[in-house]
Amino acid sequence: METSVKIALYCRVSTNRQTNDNQKSRLIEYAEANKFEFDLFEEVESTRKTRPIKQDLLTKLRNGTYSAVVVFKLDRYARSSRELILEIQELINKGIGFISISDNLDFSSSTGRLHFHILAAFAEFERSLISERTKEGIARTRAQGTVLGRPKGSKDSKPRPKGGYYLRELNKRNTQKQ
Repeated sequence: METSVKIALYCRVSTNRQTNDNQKSRLIEYAEANKFEFDLFEEVESTRKTRPIKQDLLTKLRNGTYSAVVVFKLDRYARSSRELILEIQELINKGIGFISISDNLDFSSSTGRLHFHILAAFAEFERSLISERTKEGIARTRAQGTVLGRPKGSKDSKPRPKGGYYLRELNKRNTQKQ
């Protein structure tokens, strides 16, 4: 990467009892050593479903605000290999660099892209193994006579009203139109 390139630094911790300080200092040190212009994105107390700072970063990356994103470690960027692979693939396709300084990976280089494809292959292999084990476990459980699914409860013994949900939704929509 050349000088005067604007990059995004992203760091994340999972709870508000943790701190981004170690990640942040290493990321800033990296950016300053390489003379990059940068903005810092810090995520604190992120859950699996909500990471608003990361969503903001992705929007800016997609809009071309930054030429690369730098993270301290791959697991600080994504919570699953699937999420990591999909998002990095999108960035690579858009010509946006992705650098993980602790893992010593730069996916904008030829060697980095090779590493990325190896990671993707292992993630795909892992998903296939999980699927095979799940199917084998279900087959074994069925062969042992176990009935799969939600156990029957009180809701299953009483007849359910037909059309009540549909009528309520229809009434709700008609009320909203008025």
